[in-house]
Amino acid sequence: MTELSPHSRTVAEEGTDTAPTPPLSAAGLSLPKNWLAIIAFIWAGQAASMITSYAAGYAVVWYVTESTGSALMLAAMNIAVMLPVGLISPFGGIVADKHNRKLIMIAADGAVGIISLVAGLLILAGDVSIPLLLAVCIARAVGQAFHSPAMMAAMPMLVPDKHLLRINTLDQLLASVASIGAPAFGIFLYTTLGFSSVMFLDFAGACVAVLGLALAKIPTVVDATAKEQHVLANLRDGWRAIAKTRGLVLLIGGVTIGMMIFGPLSAVFPLMTYQHFGGDGYAASLAEAAFGVGMLVGSGILIAWGGGKRLAGLIAVAAVIVGVATAVCGFLPPDAFPAFIGLVAVMAVACAWFNGPTMTLTQRNVPDDKMGRAMGLLTAAMGLATPVGIAIGGVLAEAMGVAPFFIVDGLACLALGLALYLPKSVRALDEG
Repeated sequence: MTELSPHSRTVAEEGTDTAPTPPLSAAGLSLPKNWLAIIAFIWAGQAASMITSYAAGYAVVWYVTESTGSALMLAAMNIAVMLPVGLISPFGGIVADKHNRKLIMIAADGAVGIISLVAGLLILAGDVSIPLLLAVCIARAVGQAFHSPAMMAAMPMLVPDKHLLRINTLDQLLASVASIGAPAFGIFLYTTLGFSSVMFLDFAGACVAVLGLALAKIPTVVDATAKEQHVLANLRDGWRAIAKTRGLVLLIGGVTIGMMIFGPLSAVFPLMTYQHFGGDGYAASLAEAAFGVGMLVGSGILIAWGGGKRLAGLIAVAAVIVGVATAVCGFLPPDAFPAFIGLVAVMAVACAWFNGPTMTLTQRNVPDDKMGRAMGLLTAAMGLATPVGIAIGGVLAEAMGVAPFFIVDGLACLALGLALYLPKSVRALDEG
């Protein structure tokens, strides 16, 4: 058969009536031409909600820091934020595989907004207390437990596979942007207009998130067999979908341990600034901003680069960097706060290379109709690991002091990073 010349092939192709093949999503579904606009609507709303939530969350953290000065109390608040997510996310994943994921996300964002509104009104009336803030944290976490699995399960249906890691990383990129200025903004509102104003702002952010979701068209994928199964059978199916890939199980296990190790740092960061370096609320917000800048840089690198083919290896390298930076922080003298800020930023750059790759590897190895349950279990593993780590870390930090705890915690993270990429099945994730 005679091969056509390049010019002849062009003419032949132009003479056909074949329509251009529409782009496919990571889940194998046809994507509309405006798929990028749909993503923009969703994430614009989520960005507004993240900024206001960070401002409100940091106001809560600083109220507890200022009023109690206790590492244990800060740990308790963080557990209240994390534990419900860990316990309820598997059930949120079941709901995401049985019902309309868009409506689930709208309901969750709306509920969180109402909780912030009610909290703001109670605080305005003078009823601010630790029990109230604990209740608010728990209620907001329940909303997140339903929102996150639905959101993560929807993403593979909305973007091409080559952009999946980038979109997964966009979540933490926006969170990084929010964490740079939102803590200082939250402290500003807290000290000038009062605690209640920050909660009212969070309500407004939730409304914007709901609007962004309402304007976006999100496909509905429902697992018909899941509707006929009881809860335990649903959870078992989600686990089996993950367990088919041994390396994925080991990787998620390693990341879960990493969350246990790193989790306590988020609880004692303000205390490190307050006790070891003698800083005030704005100094603590500067440390949070440095972490946000580092996450922003790390996320930007990942989005521009695409992560390459060795995502599991990237996670292991990130753990090593985080471990070294954390341990060095513990050796700093009290007058080395600027060095602490720099190390926090370095630590955050590497932290940005955990969630997106882990989520992407999970999405690539699990069928879409079981994605909600798989993401629910992944969220649960991380959500339960963090409060367990915070509980242990809070006790250790209280007993040994904050700075020595940074050293111990960093060395543990370093050891994890060195061991994580050793199993052959984990390395095989980068060869598929």
